[in-house]
Amino acid sequence: MPRVAIAIFPGVQALDVAGPLDVFAEANLFIDGTDRYDVALLAADSEPLRASNGIRFVADETFGERHSRFDLALMAGGPALPEITPDPRLTHWLANVASQCERYGSICTGAFALGHAGLIDDRHVTTHWQHAQQLATQFPKARVDFDRIYLRDERLVTSAGVTAGIDLALALVTEDHGPQVALKVAKRLVVFSQRQGGQSQFSPYLTAPADETSPVARVQTHVMANIRENFTVRQLSDVAGMSARNFARIFVQETGVTPHEFVERARMDAARKLLESSGAALKTIAYDCGFGTADRMRIVFTKRIGATPKQYRERFRHE
Repeated sequence: MPRVAIAIFPGVQALDVAGPLDVFAEANLFIDGTDRYDVALLAADSEPLRASNGIRFVADETFGERHSRFDLALMAGGPALPEITPDPRLTHWLANVASQCERYGSICTGAFALGHAGLIDDRHVTTHWQHAQQLATQFPKARVDFDRIYLRDERLVTSAGVTAGIDLALALVTEDHGPQVALKVAKRLVVFSQRQGGQSQFSPYLTAPADETSPVARVQTHVMANIRENFTVRQLSDVAGMSARNFARIFVQETGVTPHEFVERARMDAARKLLESSGAALKTIAYDCGFGTADRMRIVFTKRIGATPKQYRERFRHE
């Protein structure tokens, strides 16, 4: 039987553990005995530990025990994991098990623990959208994808936030036993066997500037207050009170994106809010948000989040 290890720790996100566990357990209903997944929870010690939501987990084995070989090892995430240095016992175990597994990886912010173990350097990885920039900054050798629901880079597999661990586990079941088994599991769990679009659907594109009184912040406020208009770098530099060349340089330096990129992101966020909260026609939203036409808005949405405005509205509309 293929052995699967899921590493846990105090403060682990319960759904990072339970989601993949349920996928593998449901898959076992459709798989012959010798191919069924044998899943174990591993922790630094055998004492019960509390997840971030208060539920208690008890590990099946500890990191210090002598284990038979695992075929797959996954590191679960947790809300506090990006801010802490993991237990050295966990870090040592991850580095050791990764050298022996056919596949290893992380769910959500578990990617930070992999980073501390030196396992994501020069690798394509993803994590929860809210921590993707932090992961890229903290581990600059990693190639962080801010949008993917899950990623495979040779033996390394990583997923986006929380429920994306289910998507990752379904993808692994597909690799092992084919799409029909994965589809049966997805139907039993009442989830999509392959989710459309990336995690950008769930994340805001814009963040508040560090200095709200800066010329760059003044330009950002101007764009969002006049989102229907067309903007040029020269027009925006006039708002900032700078030369066009200096403005473009300072804007990228402070925000990490070009003025053009910021304007398109601002249009996206404005359109998403209207799609979520109103029944306005797509052509009206496109015009009000500066896209000009519904076709242009559809092209930008599809490029950025892998879903059309209509699909986005169907998923996120609230009354």
